[in-house]
Amino acid sequence: MRFIPYVYDKDNNRIPVTISRATKEELESTNNDPLWQTSWTNDYLSDNGFDCYAVKVNDELVALGAYEVKVNQLVVYIVYMESQPESNPTLTEDRKYRGIGKVLIAQGIKLSVDNGFGGDVVLRAKTPNLENHYVETYGAVKLPSYDASAPRYLIADDAAKRLFFSYLE
Repeated sequence: MRFIPYVYDKDNNRIPVTISRATKEELESTNNDPLWQTSWTNDYLSDNGFDCYAVKVNDELVALGAYEVKVNQLVVYIVYMESQPESNPTLTEDRKYRGIGKVLIAQGIKLSVDNGFGGDVVLRAKTPNLENHYVETYGAVKLPSYDASAPRYLIADDAAKRLFFSYLE
């Protein structure tokens, strides 16, 4: 079996994507028109040693994900995920591609498996809608919070397997 990631286009067709380490040029492209919500060259994302990955349809950059392999916690922390402006639901109603968040979470699960963590990933829900989405769609479990930042969620065990297995062929 192989990991075969994909997204969906406007007509609900499954479109294969490639996921690879993001290049400096790909990260810098978030500062050009059309502007992304976040500059991926900001100090937080560029100075903390996160592993950034680019999701592409052919040569078109459709998403970026930042991950941190937390060896002492045996989990991959999904630091940040973002889709291109044409597919970002907070920027447009008529999205070019859908399923981007799911494939970025699946990439985190893959990194977790590759690092011997069994597929466990943690991510933060930055809005109440995302909290509900992570729980209802992906089977995420809310973790205790010890600070005022966004709530943390764990996707593990059967929930992680279901999500990841949807990309295996």
